Amino acid sequence: MKKVAVIQDMSSFGKCSITAAIPVLSVMGVQAVPLPTAILTAQTGYSSFYCEDLTSKMDYFVDEWSKLGATFDGIHTGFVTGKEQIDNIFRFLNVFHSNETKLLVDPVMGDHGEVYKMFTGELLDHMKELVKCADIITPNVTECCLLTGLAYEKLQSYANDLAYFQALEQAGHQLQQVTGANVIITGLNPPAADKGQRYVGNMYVDAERSFHSIRDYNGESYSGTGDLFASVIMGGMMRGQDLVESMKLAETFLAAAIEATSKEQVPPEAGVHFERFLRMLL
Repeated sequence: MKKVAVIQDMSSFGKCSITAAIPVLSVMGVQAVPLPTAILTAQTGYSSFYCEDLTSKMDYFVDEWSKLGATFDGIHTGFVTGKEQIDNIFRFLNVFHSNETKLLVDPVMGDHGEVYKMFTGELLDHMKELVKCADIITPNVTECCLLTGLAYEKLQSYANDLAYFQALEQAGHQLQQVTGANVIITGLNPPAADKGQRYVGNMYVDAERSFHSIRDYNGESYSGTGDLFASVIMGGMMRGQDLVESMKLAETFLAAAIEATSKEQVPPEAGVHFERFLRMLL
C-alpha cells in the first residue's frame, strides 16, 4: 500500500486539513501518515478555538521516522502557522523527498481576497520557495494572486467572465513556469454574467495546456472543500490516474457533498457532509 505523509493541522471541528485528508486517502487505497503542524479544537473560522502550535515538535517526527527507515510515495502539505514551519518542511523534504516521491503543496494563505491571520510577508516568501519543490500546486484564486502578484481586486472588476479566465490563465502559466509544477487553481468564481448567473470551478495548467471547468454556483462556501479537493488529487496520483481525471472526480465528489450539505442548512464553518459520498472515490 502506498503511503502519503500529510503535513498540516488537525482541527477537531470543521472537517478540514488532516480530518479531511485521512478518510479521502484511505478510501482511495492510500495510507495517510499524519504529521500535525498544530492541534486546534476547531478550525479558525469558528468564533472561538484553542490552537496548540507544534512547530517545535515537527523535527521529532523526522527523527523518529528516520529511525524506522520510513519512506513515502507522496507528501501532501497544507496549512502551516508560519515561516518556521515551512523551514521544518524543507528539513522533512531533505530526508524523505526523493525523485520517486510526489509532492503536492496546497499553499494555504487566504481566501475570498483576504489573507488568514497567520499570513506575513515572510510566510509568502517561504511559500514561494516551497512551491518550487512541488509536482502539483493547488492554490485557490486568492493564493494564486499572492504567489504571482495578480491583483485580486482587479480580477473581480472585469466586466466579463472571459477577461477573468484569461487573467487567471496567464497567472497560472506564470506560476507553472516559475515552479515547473502542474497547477490547479481552485475556487474560480467569475463576475456575474448578464443574467446574474454565477459559476464556480477550477482551472488546470501544465506546460502544454490549460483549461477551466465550471458549474453553477449556489452561493455557499464551506470549510475544508479545498482540503478535500487536494486530497482527491493526491489519492489519484497515488493510483496513477491522469490529473485531469482526478480533477473531474474531485469536482463530482464535492458537488454532491455541497448540494447535500446546503439542503441540510449546515453552517459554513462546520464543513461539508462528505462522508456519505466517499464511495464515489473507490
